[in-house]
Amino acid sequence: MANLHGRFVWYELATTDMAAAKAFYAGVMGWVTRDVPAAGGAYTLFTTGGTPVSGLMALPEEAQQSGLRPSWLGYVGVDDVDAAAERIEALGGAVHVPPTEIPNISRFCVAVDPQQATFALLKWLDAGQERATELVTPGGVGWHELLAADWEKAWAFYRELLGWKKAEVDSSAMGTYQLFSAGGETIGGMFTKPPTAPLPFWLYYFKIADIDVAMKRVKAGGGAILCSPIEVPGDRWIVQCTDPQRAMFALVGKRSHSGVGYFAPDPSRNRSSPPIRGGS
Repeated sequence: MANLHGRFVWYELATTDMAAAKAFYAGVMGWVTRDVPAAGGAYTLFTTGGTPVSGLMALPEEAQQSGLRPSWLGYVGVDDVDAAAERIEALGGAVHVPPTEIPNISRFCVAVDPQQATFALLKWLDAGQERATELVTPGGVGWHELLAADWEKAWAFYRELLGWKKAEVDSSAMGTYQLFSAGGETIGGMFTKPPTAPLPFWLYYFKIADIDVAMKRVKAGGGAILCSPIEVPGDRWIVQCTDPQRAMFALVGKRSHSGVGYFAPDPSRNRSSPPIRGGS
């Protein structure tokens, strides 16, 4: 692709138990794992159909001591990582990992926005890696969602930094859900989180063939289901989960039955369900 600026290009799980995470996500998502050499320690690729869709690494000890817990991190492509890092700070965010180069692979930085939601920026150095994630890839991410302290202020930050455009908007008595696009494609949404939610954070929705089967696998693997499945446009359903190390993630896919019964949708949660546009 000619221009990846503003598009999500990679996802990475930092966890306290790599072996357990490998087994869990392989079981839930059907991913194949492939260990690869890395200068900073062990690194594993999660692949589907032979294509890498995300990575896995150990959460550094110093990060754990500072209070960080296992979590997924999304990398957004930019034309110039160093210039973007300076822009983050000028816009009120902070850079926690300064621009760093992985020889012949990428240059990246890790930052927080002004409301403390963590994200990363990346530029591939290997032309063969230059692709945005496809929202329709089975096993890949189908939606990107920001739970912000104030979505309008968050929007101003990301618009200036990444050039995102406003797409459709979903308004209800509970507030506004603002969709956004990059490169002409709607890729996510953001809203002001409820007071009971933790600090602002990005949530990634992985595409799965069958939500009901996946939920059983999540529980069998030691993970947890945080809410009943919620129906979204396109005859699809979403569910939010945590893995055994309590990293939060979400799933989007079809259902094997009508949803009547224990897993019926909870109307009180419909406000926060994204009108996902990332393919069928």
